[in-house]
Amino acid sequence: MRSREAVQHRDSRKQGGIVCAGNFIVDRVHTLSYWPEQGNLAHILHQDLGVGGGAANVVTDLASLGFPGQLAAAGCIGADQDGEIVKARLTAAGVDVGGLTALADRVTAHTHVMNVPGQNRTFFYHGGANDAVTDKHVSPATFAEAGYRLFYLGYLMLLPGLDRIGPDGRSGASRLLEAARRAGLTTCVDFVSSEDPEFAAKVGVALPFCDYLIINEMEAARATGVVVRDAKGDLVEAGLLTAGERLLAAGVAKGAIIHAPEICFWFAPGASPVMTRSRPVDPHDIVSTVGAGDAFCAAVLYGLHENWPVEHICAVAHAAAARCLAGATATDGIPDMSVLLREAKETHPQSA
Repeated sequence: MRSREAVQHRDSRKQGGIVCAGNFIVDRVHTLSYWPEQGNLAHILHQDLGVGGGAANVVTDLASLGFPGQLAAAGCIGADQDGEIVKARLTAAGVDVGGLTALADRVTAHTHVMNVPGQNRTFFYHGGANDAVTDKHVSPATFAEAGYRLFYLGYLMLLPGLDRIGPDGRSGASRLLEAARRAGLTTCVDFVSSEDPEFAAKVGVALPFCDYLIINEMEAARATGVVVRDAKGDLVEAGLLTAGERLLAAGVAKGAIIHAPEICFWFAPGASPVMTRSRPVDPHDIVSTVGAGDAFCAAVLYGLHENWPVEHICAVAHAAAARCLAGATATDGIPDMSVLLREAKETHPQSA
């Protein structure tokens, strides 16, 4: 969480801004004594409360990074206690929550995360108000008039009201992104790693209205049908190159950024792909992998807003993801941008 002085400093500048629209979720993390068989009892040893989801994580990370412009959240929550938790957490970080609509007939989206130390986490998710978000709930023009520059939408494939394709062949996401562009905002999109058999079709109708796409390698594979990891799980770099080219051909206008734990490729029309490798992270230093992709995305948005060179943005984004791995939640490992700049210079001196 940023200090009050840092929030006031950011608010006093009002230099542009980033609005983050999409998923807002209250996460309740239960640390268990063990994973029980059906009908058995396990003790809850510890509980943590957090706010997550694509838009919530990215805007919170931007606040932690000390982003110098305005930050805003847009989407739907319930008219309930969890909705108040979302607003309170974001407001404390200096985020404008005026774009969050409280729905009387829906509860705030929430997840119960079951964590057994040393094992993978298990997630029980209720979409609630997130499932009700449509393009009618968010007004990009309002943010453009207030001086915002970037419009982030995430996650597609976890927002059914925006993902659904209508009889006209359009989705709510495609209309929302088109409206953001029409208002003069630069559109930035992220996916969730869904197994939906209609993944490629649903995201495909939104791509022609996307300026920057920031996704991981598995999402790139599902969007394009390209194999990016072999049977042993090793990265297939030739597959990533093909996937990037297909995403640009599908309509991504300015940049398709595909990141993986090992590498990042940045594709732009008419230019050769830019590739940067991440620095190795000691497995013993990894507390949780949750939120690393969102941290990467937040750093990319920061760099885009500030017009940094591509190589510089990628180096800082790798550093943000690595820092996130050391935190227990999706956002508590993110330091001020000055720290990431120093680390990026040390690990990627050519990008400085």
